[in-house]
Amino acid sequence: MKRNTLVFSMVMVLALALAACAPAATPAPVEPTAVPPTAVPPTEAPMAKDIVDTAIADGRFTTLVAAIQAAGLVDALKAEGPFTVFAPTDDAFAALPAGTLDSLLLPENKQQLTDILLYHVVSGKVMAADVTGLSAAPTLLGKDLAVKVDMGNVYINEAKVIITDIETSNGVIHVIDAVLLPPAEEAASNTIVDIAVADGRFTTLVAALQAAGLVETLSGEGPFTVFAPTDDAFAALPAGTLDSLLLPENKQQLTDILLYHVVSGKVMAADVVGLTSATTVLGKDLTITVKDGNVYLNDTVMVIITDIEASNGVIHVIDAVLLPPQ
Repeated sequence: MKRNTLVFSMVMVLALALAACAPAATPAPVEPTAVPPTAVPPTEAPMAKDIVDTAIADGRFTTLVAAIQAAGLVDALKAEGPFTVFAPTDDAFAALPAGTLDSLLLPENKQQLTDILLYHVVSGKVMAADVTGLSAAPTLLGKDLAVKVDMGNVYINEAKVIITDIETSNGVIHVIDAVLLPPAEEAASNTIVDIAVADGRFTTLVAALQAAGLVETLSGEGPFTVFAPTDDAFAALPAGTLDSLLLPENKQQLTDILLYHVVSGKVMAADVVGLTSATTVLGKDLTITVKDGNVYLNDTVMVIITDIEASNGVIHVIDAVLLPPQ
């Protein structure tokens, strides 16, 4: 009995020893838990600045920006547009004659400054490729810019385009090396003949000037002083006199009479009253007298209106036709 018990004990010890020496069981793999990726927002392209903000940010247009502000055009150039701006650099403004810019920035010269700036702006978005195909471009001022290509360079009037196609949210900027100055307004024609035509009281005188071929002469540089008879003055001539004078065969006689009404130089009324005579373009003198505050030519022809200034002289109106001495 004891022997069996001993054998059983030894078997149990051996089993336990074998179990202890056996390799550990490999655990079943555990599937990892899926983690959703973190969403990354897409990168947005920066919004383009408008023309004014682009000019401010650039740093080469501080004078242009100051001028736009002084002219009150900031809001206009921030509007939807589109606009094409030919933008002078600070160096371009600095090249203006001394004092020009300071004068333009004065409040009393705001309109002139505004006109200059609007002369740099074209309606629409005109890229460089389009500019080179143009010969002119109308500006917001209503006056055209001349466009030309020379030796591969583009010129706007006489200003050279040095940088092109700076795109903005409301148009495009092309950089130029000089300030564009709009052409001066042509002065309205205001010669002695123009005034006589426009006045309405000198229709006969104008017809006589045309018949005598003197329109161009009295539209010339001068200056001249014209003693101008009214239509009533011509009508007071003896019957048939005017009709006769206007005949082609009497052109020289008519010319002589008209030139007897013209004095070389601009003689204002204040000067006339100090004279006793004046030599006409015909070469014959007019006598001048002052009676009761009135000025008379050749004693009987009264000056009724004085100092109608023209671009090439002055007109004094008289109440009768002057006839040269024989």
